[in-house]
Formats: sequence, C-alpha cells, structure tokens
Amino acid sequence: MLDRSASSGDHFATTQATWGMPERKDHSVLGRLKSISATILLSLSAAGAPVQATAQFDGHGPDAWQVTGVAGDDWLNVRMGPGSDYAIIGSFPARATGLALTTCVPFMSERQGVMLSNAERNLLDLPPRWCLVSDGQTHGWAAARFLQEAQEPAEQDRNTDRMTADAVLLVERLYAHHKQAMRGDALDPLGASRATDFFMADIAYDLSQRTWQANPLYDAQDTDISDFRVTPDPHRPMFRGMITVRAEFSNFGQPETVIFNLRADPAQHGAPVRIMRIDHGGWRIP
Repeated sequence: MLDRSASSGDHFATTQATWGMPERKDHSVLGRLKSISATILLSLSAAGAPVQATAQFDGHGPDAWQVTGVAGDDWLNVRMGPGSDYAIIGSFPARATGLALTTCVPFMSERQGVMLSNAERNLLDLPPRWCLVSDGQTHGWAAARFLQEAQEPAEQDRNTDRMTADAVLLVERLYAHHKQAMRGDALDPLGASRATDFFMADIAYDLSQRTWQANPLYDAQDTDISDFRVTPDPHRPMFRGMITVRAEFSNFGQPETVIFNLRADPAQHGAPVRIMRIDHGGWRIP
C-alpha cells in the first residue's frame, strides 16, 4: 500500500483562507516569499482553534477527487493523522474517485498556491502535504501526491459490473489489511472497530467476538502464501443480487480456493458491497 510523502509542489486544494494579510508592494521573489511565509505561519499558529473548513477555494474548487499514481493492484493508505507515523485505519483502491476533500496540511490558501512557483515552494522547505479525505465510508489522512481532481463525475449507477469490481476490491483489501494486522501495522479487519468495513452489519459483531482455531481467511494455523489472486466467479459472478468472488492462492505450495459471497448491505449508509459468507469448502463463516 502506498502513502509515500507528498511533495510540496502537489495540488493545493485546501480550506479557504480565513486570515487576511495586507498587500505588499515588494514584488521580488524574496518579498513574495516573506509575505507568503508570514501568512502560512499565522495560519498554522491559529490551527489549534476550530476552523470552519471548506473543500474548495471560495467555493470554486473541485467537487470530487480521485486517487492517482497508484498501481492497479495496490491501495492508498488512509491514516489517523497527517503523516506516515500514524496508524493505518483504511485504504482507497487505485481507481477510487468521488472522494471528498476537507483540508490539507501544511495550510496554503488559493492565492498562495497560485502565486508560488515550484522553485519558490522549494525555498519554503515545507514538509510533505497530507489531506483529510473521505469516500463516505472511510475517513482519514492520505498523502497529497496521490490525489488529484476527479477527471469525471463519480459513478452513481452501481450496475452489475461495478458491483462485481467493488466486491473483488473489497476481498483484496480484506486480505491486505489482515496481512498488515498480523504484522502489527494496522487494526484487525475482523475486529470490532473494522469489521463493518468488510462484512454485513448483522454478522460483523459476531465475527469480532469469535476465537479462531485457524486463520479464518486461509483455513490454516501456519501460512506461507504465494500466487495470491482474487477474481469474480467465472460461471456466475452475480445472481439475484449476490456476488461470488474467488480468492485463490498456494499455501506451502498447496493450491487453495476460498469462496466469498457478497451483496449490497442496506443496513449501512449508501448500501456498500459487503461480505455475507466465506466458504472454505469444509466449513463456512458464518
């Protein structure tokens, strides 16, 4: 998963500036930098107080954002705070779009972003930028260098192809987060705080209370996984609203297949696609 630091020359959609600075007559690069630096420092010093944030400059910025620069089989990490030292609390897939952006840090107004060249930004020696974003389900901080204005309106029609693609991505994310949790780098996706991000609301709590005798995603106590892939069921990927996805891999060289059944969950906001059953052949969850 990616959250490499954002460069100071990335996109500059942030909160609308709420602190005014008098105009300067000095139009030199040094004069501009001093004026802009003073504005930034004043903004940051006031950041401890609550601020009415908007997603655009004066209401004219982009309405939606999308992930960029992330490989198709990878995800963009979402963290608890603006930096890689904060815990991972979620992720966005490589083709995520329609993201809502609240603010970015370090703070920079539209005027500052427009008037500064890349060279001038480098002279300011600003730290990497992070943005507070949401897709309606996952909320947190992502590296700004992997965000850009959405090229087209967010997809609203959750047709069969789209729902199937969402299901594949969800299962891939489940395994990725489970792997991170096993290393202690993320919260357990089967735990109480994350289960509804992946499972139907009516079974998420029960899953989080279970004690597992074997790894619930690999049906094994010990694992050495290779050749992992997730694909829609080749025979019937969707039937009467239920989506079927296959996770295939080798464990210590032995081929394994896990079947996932998913459907839209009306109990959660926006009726997102969620897992309703995991079938290991010999046993099922739940």
